[in-house]
Amino acid sequence: MTGDPMPRRLALISVHTSPLAQPGTGDAGGMNVYVWQTATRLARRGIEVEIFTRATRSSDEPLVAAAPGVTVCNVVAGPFDGLDKRDLPGQLCAFTAGVLRAEAAQARGYYDLIHSHYWLSGQVGWLARDRWSVPLVHTAHTLAAVKNASLADGDTAEPVGRVIGEQQVVAEADRLIANTATEAAELTGLYAADPAKVDIVTPGADLDCYSPGDRAAARARLGLSQDETIVTFVGRIQPLKAPDVLMAAIAPLIRADAGGALRLLVVGGPSGTGLERPEALIELAAQLGISDRVTFVPPQPPAELVQVYRASDLVAVPSHSESFGLVAVEAQACGVPVLAADVGGLSVAVADGVSGELVAGHDIGRWTERLASLVADPQRRRRYGAAAVAHAQRFSWEHTVDQLLESYGRAIGDFPTPAAQALPPASALSRRRRRWIKNRSKVAG
Repeated sequence: MTGDPMPRRLALISVHTSPLAQPGTGDAGGMNVYVWQTATRLARRGIEVEIFTRATRSSDEPLVAAAPGVTVCNVVAGPFDGLDKRDLPGQLCAFTAGVLRAEAAQARGYYDLIHSHYWLSGQVGWLARDRWSVPLVHTAHTLAAVKNASLADGDTAEPVGRVIGEQQVVAEADRLIANTATEAAELTGLYAADPAKVDIVTPGADLDCYSPGDRAAARARLGLSQDETIVTFVGRIQPLKAPDVLMAAIAPLIRADAGGALRLLVVGGPSGTGLERPEALIELAAQLGISDRVTFVPPQPPAELVQVYRASDLVAVPSHSESFGLVAVEAQACGVPVLAADVGGLSVAVADGVSGELVAGHDIGRWTERLASLVADPQRRRRYGAAAVAHAQRFSWEHTVDQLLESYGRAIGDFPTPAAQALPPASALSRRRRRWIKNRSKVAG
C-alpha cells in the first residue's frame, strides 16, 4: 500500500443489477459477484460502502443493511417490471435524481469517492462527480466495441448509443479500472483512454468458498452419477457465452459414447438476447439427439455452486468475449481443469497447458477435438486439476481490494481541491476545451 489518502465513505453505483441478485440469470452475472465481494471486503477495511442500484420490485426496501458496513440503496427509476438493460438509458435521469437526492440529505462532503460499474452507472457517476466534487473511478466490465467485434452468429450488436456513452465516461472518469492488460489496451486503443489514468486490477475468487472437495459427495448431493464424465457450463444462457457452441461440439462425442458415460451439465438461466428464445438451448439438445445426456440446473448460490464445480471433470468456458472470466477461476480453485476460448481475460484466468487449455476461435470441429482429447485423458485432467488449485491462489478478492485501494488513493490524491475547481488556470481550461472538441469530433465521426 502507498501513502495515498483513503476514502472514508464510498458511493458505489451499479444501475442495472443489484449485488443481492442471484448471478446466472437475467442481467446478473460476474459483475454482481465483483461488486458484492469488493464491497464487503472494503467494509472490513473500515470503509463505509453505499451501493446504489435500481429497484426492480415494489417490495424492495429503500435501504438494505446488506452486510456490516455495506448498505444497498434501491432507487426507484421506471417501472419495476418489464425493463431490461437495453431500456435503462431512458431511466438514467430518474436514477440520477434519486442518487443526488440521497446525497443532498447528508452533510456536505458525505462521500469521498464514486466507483461506477458498467457504462450506465458511469453516466450517473459522471454527473454526481461534478456535483459532489469527488473523484470518479469507473470499471467498464464489458465494452461494446469489443463485444461487437466478436459477435456470435445471430446475436444483436450493441447499439451506437452505448459506444458513445462509454466514450463519454472514459473521457470523464478520473481513473479507469481494467481487469487485464488486454482490457487496458482496448480502453486506450478503441476508446482513446489516457494510459496514465488506467489501473489494472485483477478480479478474484472467494477462496474460502471455492476449494477442492469430495467429488462423490458433491455428485450425490446433485443427484449425478458417480460413473459419468461430466463436462460443465456455468453462466448466463445467451449467445455471448456460447453454450450452443459447447453443446454442438460435445454432441458427436455423446452420440458415439455407447456406454452412456459422458454428460453435459448446464448451470444458469436465460439472459440478454437469450431471453428472446429462453428454450433455445433445450431445443438444440433435442435437435442434436442428446437430450437424455444433458442436465439443466438453475443458477446456484455460492454454497451450492461449489458443489457443481467439485462434481465436474471439466468446466468449459466457450464465451465469444470475456473481460476476465470468474467462472474459470472459481472452477480451478475447486481443482477442476478448464477448457476456455482464447478471448479477453481468459488467457490470464487460465494457464494454458498448465491448469487447463485455451481454444482459438469457436469452430465446432476444433472444440470437438479438444473436448475429445481431454475426455479421453483422465490423467491429464488430474494433472491440470492439481495445478489449477495453485494457479487460482493468485486471484483472491483481498488482492483485488488491495489494488482498488491503491487506485482510489491515486484518484483522491490527484483530484483538485474545491478552490482549484472553482477557478482552474487558463492552461487547464484550454486542455479541457481541447479534450471536449476532440471527444466531440470522435463521437461525430
